Amino acid sequence: MKKIMIVDDNPDLRFAVKLILDDEGYDTVLALDGDDCLEKLKNMTIKPDLILLDVMMPGTLVAEVVKQIEGMLLQKNVVDFIPKPFVRDELLEKVKKMVGE
Repeated sequence: MKKIMIVDDNPDLRFAVKLILDDEGYDTVLALDGDDCLEKLKNMTIKPDLILLDVMMPGTLVAEVVKQIEGMLLQKNVVDFIPKPFVRDELLEKVKKMVGE
């Protein structure tokens, strides 16, 4: 089962994406913002296969969050961008592509 972290400061969007992905059989982890994302990643023994990260959030600048995520996961890439608002099928299509399904 692929693990996906959803990072968004909008609770309605965060939970809507969680419901969509949970329904498709993904293991989801929620983070409130970039700082929460980094803290959770530090404490996770099994890292997520994919991180869906909002680009406009309070707290640490997203560019800095991305650098720290890449350092923790030893990967140097941002694979795609899903503009908001998006529809369910578009989200699922991109997620499946990103996790290799």
